[in-house]
Formats: sequence, structure tokens, C-alpha cells
Amino acid sequence: MSLKIRLARGGAKKKPFYSIVVADSRSPRDGRFIEKLGTHDPRLASDDPNRVLLKTERIQEWLKKGAQPTDRVARMLDAAGLMKRDPRNNPQKALPKKKAQERAAAAGGGEEPAAEA
Repeated sequence: MSLKIRLARGGAKKKPFYSIVVADSRSPRDGRFIEKLGTHDPRLASDDPNRVLLKTERIQEWLKKGAQPTDRVARMLDAAGLMKRDPRNNPQKALPKKKAQERAAAAGGGEEPAAEA
């Protein structure tokens, strides 16, 4: 059984509220879970201490048992100092795609894309 530490959405329409739960990876997002490990309220200010509330001891126990956090939860755990997450880097994402490069070359030809430099 593969365990995930992930977000389960609650709250009303246009008013999101998330529970941080440990669940079987095959169960639905808002469905059955094993244990609730904290909460996340994205509507609060980013520096508000109540934005992310975590049960740190329980999270550490689940991580030792092999539960894998999702990327979003891993960011929260990294900010809380519970785990180390390497930042992702994709320098190719910011570059224009092939057709946009062709259009730019045909229109002006003055600006060379950074990919060729």
C-alpha cells in the first residue's frame, strides 16, 4: 500500500480550505484517508501563523513509515523545517515555443531567442 501525504479540499465554493491528510494513493482526493495531519487556509495572508497548521510529530512518524508527500505538501514541510526539498529548475519553460520563435524570426528578425545564444 503506497501512502501519500496530500491535501484534501474542503470549504465552500470559492472559499477553499484544505486538510493535510495521509491516505492511500489509490483513494480519491477528498475521499477516505487514514489520519488528518494539519490544515491549510490559502485565503489567509502568507505570513499569518494560522495559514498552515501541522502536527509535526505525526508527520515525522508517517515520513519514517515511508509516506511520500505531494509537491505542494513538500513545500509546506520544507518551510516548516520538517524535510528538505530541492527546488525545481526548468530554464526551458520560459522560452517561447517553436512557432512563436518562427513568427518572431519572420516578423522582425532583430531579436534572437535565448535558446540559440
